[in-house]
Amino acid sequence: MNQNIKSAKLKGLFTVILLLSTMISKAQMSKIELQATGLTCSMCSNAIYKQLETIPGVEKIDTDLNTNTFTVALKEGNALTPRAFKEKVEKAGFFIGNFIATTTSDISLQSNYIIIDGKPKSQKVTKFKVLDKGYLTDKEYKKAVKNYKGIASYSKENEADFHVKILN
Repeated sequence: MNQNIKSAKLKGLFTVILLLSTMISKAQMSKIELQATGLTCSMCSNAIYKQLETIPGVEKIDTDLNTNTFTVALKEGNALTPRAFKEKVEKAGFFIGNFIATTTSDISLQSNYIIIDGKPKSQKVTKFKVLDKGYLTDKEYKKAVKNYKGIASYSKENEADFHVKILN
């Protein structure tokens, strides 16, 4: 009988852990728009395009050569973070000057996304801009550091967390 109680408690604990793990999901990005800096020609754009298409979960990439913007549609179920895109753009020899993502999950529940401007609305889709170093131009980043100096985690260059501004 004592064995049955232990077994029931173990089953209950397992069920709670399973439920919690399904409730805590990653911020699944469905689309990102990134503007690259330092491009001078279509070959530069092509180098970034080739790097972006190697990211697992990328479905389609549209390029605007006039604004150096790459709009990337992502496959459902991906677990990508902004860091994957930053690494690929830098691998191509360029930098991100602006990074805007669209997510289908509640970003306020994500531990690695820190909302420092704006509030998520009760919408199915949330658009946000990453405000960390490496996701803005140097000029914009310096301005952001002044604007958000009261947020202790923002002044630290922590690659694991993303400080974001909600856009919608």
